[in-house]
Amino acid sequence: MPAQASAPTEAAPAAPPEAQETEETLAKENQVDMGTEETRASTSPHKKSWLVRHFSLLLRRDRQAQKAGQLFSGLLALNVVFLGGAFICSMIFNNVAVTLGDVWILLAALKALSLLWLLYYTAGTTRQPHAVLYQDPHAGPIWVRGSLVLFGSCTICLNVFRVGYDVSHVHCKSQLELIFPVIEIVFIGVQTWVLWKHCKDCVQIQTNFTRCGLMLTLATNLLLWLLAVTNDSMHNEIEAELSALMEKLSGNDTNSCLCLNVTMCEVFRKGYLMLYPFSTEYCLICCTVLFVMWKNVGRRLAPHAGAHPGTLPFHLHGAIFGPLLGLLVLVAGVCVFVLFQIQASGPAIARQYFTIYYAFYAAALPAMSLACLAGTAIHGLEERELDTFKNPTRSLDVVLLMGTALGQMGISYFSIVAIVATHPHELLNRLILAYSLLLILQHMAQNLFIIEGLHRRPLWEATPEGRAGKWEAEPPRRGSLLELGQDLRRASLAYIHSYSHFNWKRRALKEISLFLILCNITLWMMPAFGIHPEFENGLEKNFYGYRTWFTIVNFGLPLGVFYRMHSVGGLVEVYLGA
Repeated sequence: MPAQASAPTEAAPAAPPEAQETEETLAKENQVDMGTEETRASTSPHKKSWLVRHFSLLLRRDRQAQKAGQLFSGLLALNVVFLGGAFICSMIFNNVAVTLGDVWILLAALKALSLLWLLYYTAGTTRQPHAVLYQDPHAGPIWVRGSLVLFGSCTICLNVFRVGYDVSHVHCKSQLELIFPVIEIVFIGVQTWVLWKHCKDCVQIQTNFTRCGLMLTLATNLLLWLLAVTNDSMHNEIEAELSALMEKLSGNDTNSCLCLNVTMCEVFRKGYLMLYPFSTEYCLICCTVLFVMWKNVGRRLAPHAGAHPGTLPFHLHGAIFGPLLGLLVLVAGVCVFVLFQIQASGPAIARQYFTIYYAFYAAALPAMSLACLAGTAIHGLEERELDTFKNPTRSLDVVLLMGTALGQMGISYFSIVAIVATHPHELLNRLILAYSLLLILQHMAQNLFIIEGLHRRPLWEATPEGRAGKWEAEPPRRGSLLELGQDLRRASLAYIHSYSHFNWKRRALKEISLFLILCNITLWMMPAFGIHPEFENGLEKNFYGYRTWFTIVNFGLPLGVFYRMHSVGGLVEVYLGA
């Protein structure tokens, strides 16, 4: 018995290592499954409180109502645009059944409805309590509102010249035609004032009515732009009057409707032709502002979104080469512009002035393209985070950059086809061909550079967050003032060491941005103030026909002018973010 008691007990046979690992894995999986089931059980709808379920249901219903309101207002605008587009197309293809007067009556009705809504929005909706609790800091920057006032004033002056021109021909025109420019003057004045004052609003009441009013006004501006692009009746009338005046001076008497005061008619005619692109530009700007306001209806911003971080002062920060090269391009562009305008005031434009114009572009566009490619490469070398926060204004900026670039690119492609199919070996045609190809490349390179810059988080925004994260990660400790000073010195030295390595990249981005800003201002000024060699050189006009090329140029040139202006705003944002 003692021997048996002292005998060691037999140990259980040890399992192999593979079996032990399998058992441990299964045990872990069972624990994970049990934890998941417990989590699901704890977060099941039945275990939630009534308040949480009711609040989530209200949020879901609010989002559904917002989507439904956006859908209905979008369909309203779509139907209005289709109806007006059908009227305008019918006037173009069958001007006997549907005349220009019918289109003007339809647009006058739409302007009246939009005008009533704009007045109600200003005097009624925005004055109610809790109507505008938030304002979008990214919407309506100063360059957009300034452009709105500038082009709106030019459009009002255009209609004043048009009224003066019609009054000087009142003996052979209907007095009813004087009403439509007056209605447009009132509509443009009220709309410009309302958009200047309320472009940042995020309306919280009467959301469906506000969305419908915004979409109706947007559709009206879009139809005004479409009519301005396709309607060449005024231009044909001016050309017919000029030819009739020449025939009368040569001794052939005609029964055409001639002006009573030749000097005044010349002023009205020149003013109308010079300001005509501004009306199309104004309609495009209004459409963009109205679309941003439509997206902001019912939008609730976070409390920290009220302070706009992009309101930093604009300083050169030691930039030298970019402004100097940009000023050189600007001075050269002004000289070419003045020479071309002086020559355009005569009966015909010599071919040498077309050669100077296209040679200037052939020299400026490659420099701009190389600067954009260099800036894009520097963006790729930078170690900066991408800004992935939802921003409707930035999304619209990208869409506008890509969409408005199609204007000049479309004109360039039509010019390439016309040149290659006719006389590609002449000097002027070679310059036009090079200009068209370089313009396409420059648009693509500049869009890439601006879009990359807009999606980079600015250093003044990313740096404090990074430093705050490091300070919060360290445990708080109490020490003397000497230790605190040493810590601050170490932190500042670490900050300088971290960002001094990228100083040359930031400086290069600022130089490139300033150079491109001045170049785009130059290329905006030349077509915006009446220099249109695409229509005056006669090559494409003879190839495609007057009406077709008139529509192509009137469609593309306003988009091109808007592209240059919008690029300046985007480049300013890139400069401030660098």
